[in-house]
Amino acid sequence: MAVSATETSPQNYARIGGLLYLVIIIAGALGELIIRGALVVPGNAAATASHILASQSLWRLGIAGDLVMHVCDVFVMWALYVLLRPVNRNLALLTLLLNLIQTAVLVANKVTLLVPLLLLGDADYLKAFDPAQLQAWSYVAIKLHDYGFGIGLIFFGCVCLVEGYLIRQSRYLPWLIGALMQLAGACYLVNSFALLLAPAFEGKIFPAILMPCLLAELSLALWLLVKGVNLAEWKKRASMGFASGASMEI
Repeated sequence: MAVSATETSPQNYARIGGLLYLVIIIAGALGELIIRGALVVPGNAAATASHILASQSLWRLGIAGDLVMHVCDVFVMWALYVLLRPVNRNLALLTLLLNLIQTAVLVANKVTLLVPLLLLGDADYLKAFDPAQLQAWSYVAIKLHDYGFGIGLIFFGCVCLVEGYLIRQSRYLPWLIGALMQLAGACYLVNSFALLLAPAFEGKIFPAILMPCLLAELSLALWLLVKGVNLAEWKKRASMGFASGASMEI
């Protein structure tokens, strides 16, 4: 439906985007740090398997929470696209597409976290394998999830770089948050490529290298939720888009 810039309510998109961005941050921390961080014992397949078997419901809850997070991702993408397209519609669309790829990769990657539940079950066909083998394969699946997560964040790193540029150019969102988002994008890319190309080095820089990412994304989420956008400036930029023939369909 086509609407004029004055009829659009960017503050509504900002509030929705900010609130769901906070949900993503909290759900991500619960799943990756608190749940899997408590159950996975680095380098110890047997202990990890024991923890998962003793807390299967918690493990499943972590997977479900991740999927809720990725559903929220889609709504945040939508909100940010609407908010940032007056700056440059093509670049806003680019961030949307890159973000969709990231989310698709991460959603598909959740399947690897179901593998330990299947391998460590009591199905008759599993009796053909030694318990130690099943534990090792389960641990490999968990490590594969780490790599899938890193691959998805390559696309999100690109999102942050472009999104940060749009925020800096917008004049209706803080320039500093845009700069922080670009720093976050660089950190995501360094961490993910280090994981793929130099795992030992990645082990030394993680998790410190992701601290700027948390700062940037938390700042953006809180700003959108509490302050929103400079409405007069957003409408000015949106009107400029109309004047130049840009479509403002939503």
